[in-house]
Amino acid sequence: MKKIAILTGGGDAPGLNAVIRAVVKTAVQQYGCQVLGVRNGFDGFIDEGGLIPLGLTEVRGILPRGGTILGAANRGNPFVRKIIRDGVEVVEDTSNRVLENINKLGLDGLIVVGGDGTLQTARDLYHLGVPVVGVPKTIDNDIGETDFTFGFDTALNTAMEAIDKLHSTAESHHRVMVLELMGRDAGYIALYAGIAGGADVILIPEIPFHYNAIISKIKLRVSRGAYFSIIAVAEGAHPAGGDPIYARGGDEVFVPRLGGIGAEVMDVLARTCGIETRVTVLGHLQRGGSPSAFDRTLCTRMGGAAVRLVVAGKFGRMVALSGGEVVDVSLQEALAHPRRIDLNSDIIWTARGMGICLGDE
Repeated sequence: MKKIAILTGGGDAPGLNAVIRAVVKTAVQQYGCQVLGVRNGFDGFIDEGGLIPLGLTEVRGILPRGGTILGAANRGNPFVRKIIRDGVEVVEDTSNRVLENINKLGLDGLIVVGGDGTLQTARDLYHLGVPVVGVPKTIDNDIGETDFTFGFDTALNTAMEAIDKLHSTAESHHRVMVLELMGRDAGYIALYAGIAGGADVILIPEIPFHYNAIISKIKLRVSRGAYFSIIAVAEGAHPAGGDPIYARGGDEVFVPRLGGIGAEVMDVLARTCGIETRVTVLGHLQRGGSPSAFDRTLCTRMGGAAVRLVVAGKFGRMVALSGGEVVDVSLQEALAHPRRIDLNSDIIWTARGMGICLGDE
């Protein structure tokens, strides 16, 4: 009987429970494996009570649930872990403890579900001998070598619904509505939701914007009798020659937190366009809720594929979606080139053809 462990790390995303369910059902029913759940990311290998058995009973009914029954930790990198020692906060490398405990368990495979930070830790542990398989998770859709990451589609639909709702109030009060969306350094949520929701202006990190271009678009709409506008702005978007805005700085443990560009765009437009302007920051609503049909199916396929990789002994790999098929790629390749929007892709030309202002012209 093979022994497999699974953990979910980083920020949560819709579909984590669907992956856990698929891993457990495939491992138990098809291969007769024993499955352990690791609580709160890699912390579960250190903290007392961090490991729990997962069987068919434990995963019953979790397919439509958001979040993760195992918990997550977006500051759970064991190579740089913050702890309190003698009343002082220090950063400690606990990777040896994690490695020792993994070896004691005698795992035949560790399935790590996470974004770029969690998968980087998984890759580093693989280089130390841990039998790792990765599953790409992030609403940002920014992991390389996969067409889509799970969580993105659900977040996208949440963002689109927000734009739909902003349309009616914007039109009623003749306002410019700015919607700030997540995505970090990738503009997938803002671009796809903006197109799907009929935004007039879409600002993404890949295209530094000029305020004059946005102002011209709004004034053009007013001249044509459209006294309201919808602007979808990615949290990592920034003006040409300027820097992204951070709500919080970073260090060796904390990733810098983007946030505030929506308010800045609102302030500039309120001063220059003569139209009442409001900003909405959608925030963590994009991470929550029941996963979409696309995400549930993708999670189930990826979870099953991850188990098959473990059984086949193919470690240091990540499951990925490529051309509609679930394949596997090396973790090293997937992490080497973060996914960004191709400025010559059809979706960019589609947006321009629809008359959507991307801030650069």
